[in-house]
Amino acid sequence: MFHHITVLLEEAVEGLHIKPDGIYVDCTLGGAGHSELIASRLGPQGRLIAFDQDDQAILHARKRLERYEDKLTIVKSNFRHLREVLSGLAVPMNGDNPQVDGILFDLGVSSPQLDEADRGFSYNQDAELDMRMDKSSELTAKDIVNGWSESEIARILFEYGEEKFSRRIAARIVQAREKEPIRTTSQLAELIKEGIPAAARRTGPHPAKRSFQALRIAVNDELGAFRDALEQAVDCLAPGGRISVITFHSLEDRICKQWFAQLTNRCTCPPDLPVCVCHREPVVRLVHRKPVLPSEEELANNPRARSAKLRVAEKI
Repeated sequence: MFHHITVLLEEAVEGLHIKPDGIYVDCTLGGAGHSELIASRLGPQGRLIAFDQDDQAILHARKRLERYEDKLTIVKSNFRHLREVLSGLAVPMNGDNPQVDGILFDLGVSSPQLDEADRGFSYNQDAELDMRMDKSSELTAKDIVNGWSESEIARILFEYGEEKFSRRIAARIVQAREKEPIRTTSQLAELIKEGIPAAARRTGPHPAKRSFQALRIAVNDELGAFRDALEQAVDCLAPGGRISVITFHSLEDRICKQWFAQLTNRCTCPPDLPVCVCHREPVVRLVHRKPVLPSEEELANNPRARSAKLRVAEKI
């Protein structure tokens, strides 16, 4: 059963400012909550294009969105191929860039991926180490923990998981794999626990949370894919089009915040010049000055929403 509670549902879709005859892209179909709301606001001439890498998510979404199939195109692809895919779908073009009216990103891992043990995403359920969102891709978490160098493992745990004991954990992993391969989530969770001092384990979230997050990001190249897609997304928006981005991780949010800041303030002139001489115009404007956060009611109903942030920008 594919059950997922969509986070910031109304806020993200409201941010897109849906036009009934517009073309919209949901880069993260997932449980199809955002896609369903977008499709419900489209008229007969409207169109929704939805991306996902996960076969189970696509199968579920096709059933949930059956009533909107005349205006829906589902694409099994990583959203880092956004421009290429849209270019092949008879979307209006401006030079080499497709032009759509809105693009939505809801990043991170979905509840079914966490809850289904055999996906290998969760430290709470024993399963083969996997963590692939796209099961046809080659790299797994098992490959990383058994094949990557100690320094590389430490780097991804520190950079992607912000794990301050990354070196200790990496050393423990390498020490253990010399005796036998690390095959399961429970094996890895126990090794991570052993790599963290007892005093640090007594407070805060599960000791394996940050490391499992880091491995998932590395397996799926989530940050690289997001950077690629975000740069393409702004080019693929028609003037007046909007982009809504929901993040759950400080690194994702930083990428989005910095990219939007770069596009809202394009002037490169020295600050002491009285007038702008570079004539670099802003590309987008921020719809909200600060990120939109989940309401207290939403947090009570869905604790997994607690780290969510929504940023919305409009193409000028």
